[in-house]
Amino acid sequence: MLNSKQQLINKKIADLEVKGLFDVDVDINPPTIPLKKGEVDFEYKKLSSKIQTKFVNKIAFNFIKKLVKTKAFIIDDVVGIENFREVKAGAIITSNHFNPYDNFAIYWAIKDELNKHDLYKVIREGNFTSFKGLYGFFFRHCNTLPIPSDLHVFKDFLKATNNLLKKGEKILVYPEQALRTNYTKPRPYKSGAFHFAAKANVPVIPVFISLRDTGKVGNDGLDVFGYTIHIMKPIYPDESINTKENEENMRKENYQLVKNKYEEVYKIPLTYSYEGEIKWSFTLFWLSEPP
Repeated sequence: MLNSKQQLINKKIADLEVKGLFDVDVDINPPTIPLKKGEVDFEYKKLSSKIQTKFVNKIAFNFIKKLVKTKAFIIDDVVGIENFREVKAGAIITSNHFNPYDNFAIYWAIKDELNKHDLYKVIREGNFTSFKGLYGFFFRHCNTLPIPSDLHVFKDFLKATNNLLKKGEKILVYPEQALRTNYTKPRPYKSGAFHFAAKANVPVIPVFISLRDTGKVGNDGLDVFGYTIHIMKPIYPDESINTKENEENMRKENYQLVKNKYEEVYKIPLTYSYEGEIKWSFTLFWLSEPP
């Protein structure tokens, strides 16, 4: 039985789904402050960036360990870690997005397999520039890559993303774009994650996290769910076709894999209440470098 706060969130999500709005956040985000040229050390090359990131990552890891210990954060199982191990070089990781901490779940699942590399996370610009307190601290220093709204800063973001992938780093991207609290369905994908992979000629590692209602309520007033992290076979770009074709093929294959996993785990067909045509081609990310 879901508590009243979760029921209210579910009502908002249902209202948006009926309208075909799969990429709109239910929670109200702080206003976005646009990033300026040179404001972000995207590749974490500066000594100050390295020191701050090492310090904050340690705090974040201890924070998540405490949540796990107190059962405020429950990981039931990790399925398919061998699929992650298959990829020795850089890769894009995609996942459904249903909790502010779900990136910690993915990190927890793969932390022993990163081999001195890091897990980078693509986040919205406003999360990087506008959040205060502990959230803001994590958003700015935990190997995060904010997506700039300024075209010229976005060019730096694209270059850094490509370089990080070439260096063997793993980058987590939420292709659904918006966070939907404790929403179990996979949603239509934006193209950006697959463009990054195709451009750098690296694979995509699809992840789907399924949820189990524990019957408990957390300190935030929301139901606590147990996570099972399903890591699926990597999707490799085809060198015989161009970037745009690879981008589209990988996006479709990734969605089909998570759709199948959803139906396997929950034992129900994946359907949406929206009756119109789903606009698969819409995207937040620029599909080519800005001038």
